[in-house]
Amino acid sequence: MIKRYLLSAALLVGSMAFVWAQETRQIAVESASVTNNEVTINGKRVPYKATAGTMPVWDEDGKPMASLFYTYYERTDVSDKTSRPLVISFNGGPGSASIWMHLAYTGPYKLNIDDEGYPLQPYGYSKNPHSILDVADIVFVDPVNTGYSRIVNKEVSRSTFFGVNADIRYLADWINTFVSRQNRWSSPKYLIGESYGTTRVAGLVSQLQNSHWMYFNGVILVSPTGLGLDRNGPVAAANYLPYYAATAWYHGVLPADLQSKDLDQILPEVEKYTLDEVLPAIARGGSLDAAKRKEIASKMAYYSGLSEKVILEHNLAVPTSFFWKELLRDQGLTIGRLDSRYRGIDKSDAGDRYDFDPALTSWNHAFAPAFNLYAKNVLKYETDLTYNLFGPVNPWDRSNDNTGEQLANAMRQNPYLHVMTQSGYFDGGTDYFNAKYNMWQMDPNGKLQDRMSFKGYRSGHMMYLRAEDLKTSNDDIREFIMKTIPAKDQPAKY
Repeated sequence: MIKRYLLSAALLVGSMAFVWAQETRQIAVESASVTNNEVTINGKRVPYKATAGTMPVWDEDGKPMASLFYTYYERTDVSDKTSRPLVISFNGGPGSASIWMHLAYTGPYKLNIDDEGYPLQPYGYSKNPHSILDVADIVFVDPVNTGYSRIVNKEVSRSTFFGVNADIRYLADWINTFVSRQNRWSSPKYLIGESYGTTRVAGLVSQLQNSHWMYFNGVILVSPTGLGLDRNGPVAAANYLPYYAATAWYHGVLPADLQSKDLDQILPEVEKYTLDEVLPAIARGGSLDAAKRKEIASKMAYYSGLSEKVILEHNLAVPTSFFWKELLRDQGLTIGRLDSRYRGIDKSDAGDRYDFDPALTSWNHAFAPAFNLYAKNVLKYETDLTYNLFGPVNPWDRSNDNTGEQLANAMRQNPYLHVMTQSGYFDGGTDYFNAKYNMWQMDPNGKLQDRMSFKGYRSGHMMYLRAEDLKTSNDDIREFIMKTIPAKDQPAKY
């Protein structure tokens, strides 16, 4: 009898453990872990409350379809939130969690990396003295299947979430609920997105304005995509030359007279040449005179660090993938896509593209351990779910991407709305010159230019990983927020 009882008890304990394990590997539709902390920003103490939790996405019948993980930071020594700005933050992918800007840019903690952004061991984090939490509360949101966010109703079609416009629709509903629950309708509000997150926030500001009647003061585009603006053909080919020049300058492979100049002196010259000479030359295609073709190729070689020969072989239209493989080929090195300061080594020096992006692999190396430690030890959020840096979101419907025009229309309709673009000069994934091109094409008559601004940094896609740019880029956001809060009782009118 005793033996039988012990066996039954053992089976019961084992069964309970199994059930517990299953439950902790499922997302809670609603949850919250609240902690209090403080950070010193620009020499001043900033106390804050952090809420790490989940909140549902509902279907039309009010049933949860998915649950999104978020982390909400509120300054606690501000008694009146009426005029306290709220920043809603997204990363990109699509399929990327909010970890990147959360733990390396605007949040109260930052990644343990060296001053140029390379991983360090032991992995970890420290207080971020440049966070924007002194001037604004921040919520970092993980879209469906990223971070700890998951679909909870398996019968719901993946197309409900995974596409340019589907993503915008359900996230707008979620934001509407979040702002209502937190009683932040009166706050000046800002959207910030990085990479594909810029596509997301460009569409969201329009969706929230036109479908939820929620108006924003600003949108911050960090390393923006093309935002659905047409640039196929000659424009797409020509626009990369300024990025090539910046990268070649960084690696010291430009001719001596150019190399001796500062980057700020070189880029305006290359930009002008791109628009005035390279774009028309590529547009002429086979009709371009042979002597003129050679002249253009020679000047492109001068600016790019590539040979005239390979530029001619590519009909003046050198793909970025070839550039990353070719620039330092004679040194046996490749360069990074998302940050061309990073160098890599391939199995073979031959070929037309690299084996891997040395920038992205370096970042994954640093971020994943640090966030898992941070979530458990600082945010006190307990779960056995895997935090998806990159989640399964395919197939992604990229059709009908009109987000750039949607953002521009939202600006025309809302005189309070301003846009700031932040780009790294060494970003080859979403290059800085195409980010400028976005601004020109969104505003063909020039009437929005006084509400658009551009900031460039001597780093890559995640410019904030470089210590100097972490401070500067946060200062730029801080200044943008303060400048775009209208004076009390200032009417929104033209």
